[in-house]
Formats: sequence, C-alpha cells, structure tokens
Amino acid sequence: MDGLRILPLAVTMMVGPQIMSAIIFVTVRRAVRVSLAFLLGVALATTAGVAIMMGLAALLGSAMDFGDSSDTSSAGHIIEYVLVGLLALAAVRNWVKRATIQPPAWLGTLMSAEPRRAFLVGLMVILLMPSDLVVMMTVGVHLEQAGASFAEALPFIGLTVLIAALPLLAFLTFRRRAEAAMPRVRDWMNTHSWLINIIVCVVFIVLILA
Repeated sequence: MDGLRILPLAVTMMVGPQIMSAIIFVTVRRAVRVSLAFLLGVALATTAGVAIMMGLAALLGSAMDFGDSSDTSSAGHIIEYVLVGLLALAAVRNWVKRATIQPPAWLGTLMSAEPRRAFLVGLMVILLMPSDLVVMMTVGVHLEQAGASFAEALPFIGLTVLIAALPLLAFLTFRRRAEAAMPRVRDWMNTHSWLINIIVCVVFIVLILA
C-alpha cells in the first residue's frame, strides 16, 4: 500500500481528544501562537511515531513474512483483522457505556494553556493515544508489506497536520463567526465524546477493510 492509499487513515488520527484540543486552543488567549505550537507538536509526534512504527514493522517483517498485500491470508492482513476485531469491541463498549463516558479531564485544563504547554499536548495526543498508535502501526505494516520507503508516509503525515490545523484555519478565515462557533462545537464534542469514539472506530474499520 503506497502513500496515497494510506492517506485516508490520517482522518482517524485527529478525531477525538486530538481535534478537541485543537478547537480549544483557538478559543484561548493568543490563539494563533498557542495553536501553532500545538501543530508543531503534532507534526513532530506524527513524524517520529510513523518512523518508529515502520522500524517495528521492519523488525516484525524480518521475523515473519507479512506476505503480499493482495493475499488475504497473509500475516499483514491477519494483523489487520485482529485490529478490526479490537476496534469493533471498543465501539460496542462505547455504546454500552455511553451514559457515563466523559472526555478526558485534562481537556478542561487547556483553556489557560501557553505555547509550551500546547506543544507538549501536541506531542502527547499523538504519541500517547492508543488509537493513534494503532493507526501509525497500521501505516507501518502497510508500508513494510509494500516495500515502501519513509517518503511514502509523508502525504499521510502532511494530511494529519492539515486536519489538526483546520480549527486554526477556520479561525483565521472566518474570525468572528469562528469565535462564536468554536465554543459551541467544543461543548457539543464534550457531551458526545462516546459518539465520537464510535465514529473513530467505525471509520478506522472501514478504512482498514477497504
């Protein structure tokens, strides 16, 4: 699978607390500086994460044969099917516990964030989020299975950063409307975090199986 075929996986990288962080940062004081620091963290974390996962996939590939990407019984596809099963279980769990699921408590502390804190958050929402680690591992396995280089992952990294930048771009383009809309979007996402989690799981499953 080349860089263009893994590109849709970037959509799942920022859905959830990741995009919620980006939305919160455009509502704080010095929104532009704080948001740019966050984007820098996201860019560095995604680049490092994909590089690490490609390295791990290469090590796994030396221990087992991932097989051809067209072979549905190959080790690479078996790994994908396991991920699909885990994601399906996670989606069901979020539905069952939807009445009690709350967004991470640390999101509420971001309203007073400065650029340095925003940069660290950008790193953490990529490198410490299980969903993003799964996405980057999937990218690494696909690229290793296709015998592709790290350069093939650059479009995926670029699109991930672009999606993270959407709240800032909206803020800069539609300043007054964005200032009024972003807090409402933030509040809706806070109260519907269970639905967002399910959407992430379903989108990821569709992208893996497509």
